[in-house]
Amino acid sequence: MAGREVARVVNRCNEAKENENKILDLSQCEMTQIPDAVYFLMNHTEIESCILAQNLLKRIPAKFITNFPCLKELYINSNHLGTLPDEMLQFEVLETLDISQNEFTTLPSVVYKMGSLKTLNAEKNLITEVDIKELKNLPNILELNFQENPLLPSMLSELKCFPENIKVFLTVGPNV
Repeated sequence: MAGREVARVVNRCNEAKENENKILDLSQCEMTQIPDAVYFLMNHTEIESCILAQNLLKRIPAKFITNFPCLKELYINSNHLGTLPDEMLQFEVLETLDISQNEFTTLPSVVYKMGSLKTLNAEKNLITEVDIKELKNLPNILELNFQENPLLPSMLSELKCFPENIKVFLTVGPNV
């Protein structure tokens, strides 16, 4: 990261510590990884929402999860992610997960075990298949977004048949 991006990360950590909204916004910081300074600066600060969108991240480290266990919202969209670590199960109160515009070819297995999840945005990835049975077993899920994924026709059919109380967003057609 260049000096300007480092300063941006430090400033945003300081803003998050001072604000009562419990949001850490590290979007558009050109991060290829989450700097250790973030953990140091945010020590003893409870964060409920973290925005890591529009960076250059290829992975989410376990260290991030252990440092921010009380997250309710995690926005990791528009990065270069293709997997998620199993340690994400430690996010016991995570309600919103945005993994859109990444490089996922399958829905990470850890997602199916996130019992508190209400909203999952997996739009604009490379996902062809999802485990419908496991998705239906998510006890609190209310919204699923799989738009602009090359889902197999059988997957599209099954996702269209979800219970009415769950909103499912799909793109159907040849331009997927």
